Amino acid sequence: MKARARAALAAALACVFRPAVAIDTTRHDVQSFAAEVASRHHLDRTWILELLAQAEFNDAIIDAMNRPAEKVRPWFEYEKSFVTDKRIREGRDFYAAHKATFDDAAHKSGVPGTLLVAILGIESSYGRIVGPFREIDALTTLAFDYPERAPYFRGQLEQFLLLVRDAHIDPLAAMGSYGGAMGAPQFMPGNVRRFAIDADGDGKIDLYGNWNDIAASVANFLIAHGWQAGEPLYAKAMVADPDREGLENGLALNTTVGELAEQGVTIDRHMPPATPALFIALREPEEPSYRVGFHNFWVLTRYNRSAMYALAVCELAEAIAAGGPPQPTAAAHTP
Repeated sequence: MKARARAALAAALACVFRPAVAIDTTRHDVQSFAAEVASRHHLDRTWILELLAQAEFNDAIIDAMNRPAEKVRPWFEYEKSFVTDKRIREGRDFYAAHKATFDDAAHKSGVPGTLLVAILGIESSYGRIVGPFREIDALTTLAFDYPERAPYFRGQLEQFLLLVRDAHIDPLAAMGSYGGAMGAPQFMPGNVRRFAIDADGDGKIDLYGNWNDIAASVANFLIAHGWQAGEPLYAKAMVADPDREGLENGLALNTTVGELAEQGVTIDRHMPPATPALFIALREPEEPSYRVGFHNFWVLTRYNRSAMYALAVCELAEAIAAGGPPQPTAAAHTP
C-alpha cells in the first residue's frame, strides 16, 4: 500500500474509532464490580482494580459486536467465507498431521474427529487466528461500555479473573476475539473453566497449542450439551409451499420430522416421524434453500447460537472427510 493510501486509511479509521483509552477505575460500576468479585472469591480488591487499570477501551470491539457475520450476511455469502477450498485443503492437512490425536478424542467421546477439526477450522483457522485483542481489553470494554449485554460480559470478566488466579494465565498477554473468546476452540472464559480438559495429564490446560487438550475440550463441550454418538446432524429439504404459515426458522427442537412432512417438507434421508427437528430456511442468490436439523445439529448451535454456523461446521466436516468440496447431491450428513 502506498504511503498516501496508508495515511488516508489511518485518517478514516481515526474518524470512526476513538483512540484506545485506559479504563477509569474510579467509576462507580467498576468499583462495585471489583468489590463484589473480591468478596465472592476471596480476591484482593486492590489487585483487581490495578489489573483493570491496565485495560483499554476499544471502539473496534463495540463495532464488531454490533455486526456479527451470522446476523448481517445471507447464507450464500457466509458459506463462501467459511467453507472455502483453502479452508478445506488446510483442514485435510491439519487432520492428517494430528489424526491420532483427533481420532483418539473421537473414540472416547463419540464426536467425529472431522467435526472437531471443522469447529477449529471455523473458529480459528485451525489454531492460527485466535484473535487480535487482549482478553482484558475485550472483556473490560464489553463489561463496562456495552450496556446491551453488560451483565453477561461482567460475568465473563469475573471468570477470566478466576482463570488468571487458578491457571496462572498472564492477564496482559492472553489474546482473544472481539467478544472475549479464547484459544483455538474460542471458548469464553466461563466455558474454559467448565469444559476445558487436561487431556494429556501434564498438569495444565493449554487451549492455544496443545492439541490433546484442545480436541478433548471441544468434545467435552459437545458431550456436556447432549451429543448423541452416531446420530445424524441434518438433512437437506424440499418445501412444497414456502409461503405456508408455521414454517419458521428457530434454534429449538420444537417440531418433528412427521409434523414437518404434514406441512409439505420432505427430507433427503429416512428418519422416524417422531424425530425431534428444527426447520432452517437459508437465503440464496435466487430462491431459498432448506435444511432440517436434528438433535446433534441443535447441540452444535450451543457452541454458537446460529444455524448458519452449525451448517458451515457440518459442511466443512463433510468436505474434510470426503477430501473435497461438499457435493450438492450428498445425502449422508453424519461426518
